[in-house]
Formats: sequence, C-alpha cells, structure tokens
Amino acid sequence: MERYEEAARGLRAALSADPAMLDLVRLATLAPNGHNTQPWRFAVGDSRVRLLPDLTRCTPVVDPDDHHLYVGLGCAAETLAVASRAHGRSGDMAFDDRGDGSIDIDLSPGAAAVSELYHAIIRRQSTRSLYDAVDVPSGDLTLLEAAAAVDGVSVMLVTDRARCDAVLEHVIDGNTVQMADPAFVRELQDWIRFNPLDALSAGDGLFSGCVGAPSMPTWLGKWLFSLVFRTGAENRKYTKQVRSSAGIAIFVGDRQDKDHWIRVGRSFQRFALQATALGIRHAHINQPVEVPSVRASLADWLGIGDQKPDLIVRFGYAPTLPMSLRRPVAAVLEAVD
Repeated sequence: MERYEEAARGLRAALSADPAMLDLVRLATLAPNGHNTQPWRFAVGDSRVRLLPDLTRCTPVVDPDDHHLYVGLGCAAETLAVASRAHGRSGDMAFDDRGDGSIDIDLSPGAAAVSELYHAIIRRQSTRSLYDAVDVPSGDLTLLEAAAAVDGVSVMLVTDRARCDAVLEHVIDGNTVQMADPAFVRELQDWIRFNPLDALSAGDGLFSGCVGAPSMPTWLGKWLFSLVFRTGAENRKYTKQVRSSAGIAIFVGDRQDKDHWIRVGRSFQRFALQATALGIRHAHINQPVEVPSVRASLADWLGIGDQKPDLIVRFGYAPTLPMSLRRPVAAVLEAVD
C-alpha cells in the first residue's frame, strides 16, 4: 500500500503556476468514469486538446450503447476545461456530432478563472462506503444545483427519505437483474484489482482497497468473489449505503445521444467537484439506468415523459477512502492529425 499511496499522491500533485499541457491532461484523467476503465484518448496540439473516446475500453455488458463511456468523456472534458481556465486558458469546447464523437477544447490564452471546483479536482473521489446519514444544509444543496447547471441537462436532488427509498427500490430491482446475469458478473470481476500490486500494474480498474476490502492475492480474490458476490448480500449493502446517504442526485439529458451524454458527464463532474469543495462525498448507484425495464419504471416514477434518467449518485458525509489510480499520461495520448 505504501507504493500504491505514493503513486496516488503523484497523480494528484498540484500544478505549477504555468503548467505544461500534459500536466493539464493528467488532471483531466482524474475524472470519474465507469469501472475506472478510463475510456479516453487525448490528442495534444499547440493550443488545443482533442478528447476522443477509446472504444477498446468499453464495457459492453453493463453499457451496451456506450452511454456511460460518453458520460465519462464529458467528465474528463469538464475537468480539463476547469483546470485550463484556472491557468489562464480559454477552456471553450466543441463537440463533433458528425464524426467520432470527439471534443475539441481550446487552450489558447484567456482570462484566468480560479474556482473552488478547480482546487477540488485532486481531492474528488467516488466514496463507496457507508455515510453518516447527516442532512446536507439547504444552502449547500442550492450550490450543488447551481454548479451542475449545464444546457440540455436536468438535475433532480432527492432528499426526502420516503422518496429516497422509492429510488432505492429501483436500485434493488436493477441490481437483482444484473446479479442474475453471468456475463455482467464476469465483466465486473475483470475490472476488479484485488491487491495494490495488481492495481499499480494495471493503472485502471476497481481496486478492492478503495471500497475498504482487504488486499489478497488475485487467485484468492477471484475465488472469494465467486463465493460472496450474491444478490442478497449486494442488495443489503446498497440498502445500507443509500439509507446512510443524505440524498440522491439524478441526471437527465434532454435527448439520448452522444452530445447529451457528454453534457450529463459535464454536469455530473461539476456537481461532484462542488460537493468535494463542500466536504460532501458521492458514489454511483447506476443500476436503474443500466437495466432497460427498470430505467423505464424510474422514468415513470420521476414523471419525465419520454426522457430517461442517465446517471444516479448518492451523496452525503463520510471519511475518504484510498484514492483510485490512473494510467500514465503517455498511455492515453493520441497522435495529432
């Protein structure tokens, strides 16, 4: 763990006053993404960065339409924009909706705009643990809603306990369907790293230590996973986690396309950074989004007509867990065309 923690600290080192482009990319790779697959490539030019989807790192069982992949791409784009503006670069972005689904981010000189969201980039994490069930003050909820405001995206904050339990029912329904699918279980296991050495070697995936689980040899971890990863246990875990949270945030794009999935990612990352600045943790509970029948049921409950929920997270207060790793910047670079 000492080597692991040293690597995690290095990834989150603060930038100099005049950072190189690759240092800005390093911060962008700290963005949240499904299973920590890091499904992105960065083509770095003289005054712009093109962010491209890396379809070799998709998760076809849990994310067959690459919806989560493009949400993660939006998270990375927003992170790069926030970091760039803090260091006097434009940060304006344009989505290529007729080509490969890439995002061009302008890094030409601009007015510096340092924000608390920028300072939160290196501290943000998905904290997959029990929270302390303490309510978030109404003023902070207002700040979260304001931070997440992105055109084409609606954000619903659910804090009433009865309504949170109604969302939890959809989480349980979705989780039950997924747990019965051997392909889902295999795909998830493929992205789990059961000890710090495996996590360091891969630089990606879900390190068991990041959820408070003990480190163990990979062969033993896979064997135990097959024994303990059961529907009832997972449903009980999610029930405790949701009921320990202060609330749930549901992100809904106006349309189901790559552009709006990216917008959802941008909105979510702004929410996550504002939450981090306020000392509020978050973690995904996306099962209702990932099972079509449950997604439709949740949409009906939300009363959003033909729209669909795109991303769901719980939020609240808790201590930090070990930070996740990322691959080296050199591993995510794309040649400039």
